[in-house]
Amino acid sequence: MKNSKEQKPADLQIFRKEDDLPFVTEELGWRYHHMGIPTDKPIPGEKYLAHLKMYVKGFDTSPYGIEWMRFEEGCPISDIIKTVPHIAFEVADLGEAVKGRKLIGEMTSPMSGVKVAMILADGAPVELMEFDRSRPC
Repeated sequence: MKNSKEQKPADLQIFRKEDDLPFVTEELGWRYHHMGIPTDKPIPGEKYLAHLKMYVKGFDTSPYGIEWMRFEEGCPISDIIKTVPHIAFEVADLGEAVKGRKLIGEMTSPMSGVKVAMILADGAPVELMEFDRSRPC
């Protein structure tokens, strides 16, 4: 599926063959970063993120980039993110990557050197991340 970058955004219908990579990786250069999976069960060794009222586990140790997420009452994160797994991609330019796409909440900076936005694509949450490689994360 060799498409031009000038074609439809990734959240519009694009047909591909079974052995084609997704448009966002093949043509836009987005790189897989992780998959976030909501859970309601505590996991030994999970890390608490007080400002988000949530726990995370696995991101730094999973060879597949799987991150488990557990949310406390009052967590400010959108309900769809709390209930539906999401896939995350690293993008070169977050502002450009979100153009024409439906945002879930606001773009944020969860830590120094990282900008994040959640979009809704085909009914599922997708996280887009831009890293400032000149700064430590």
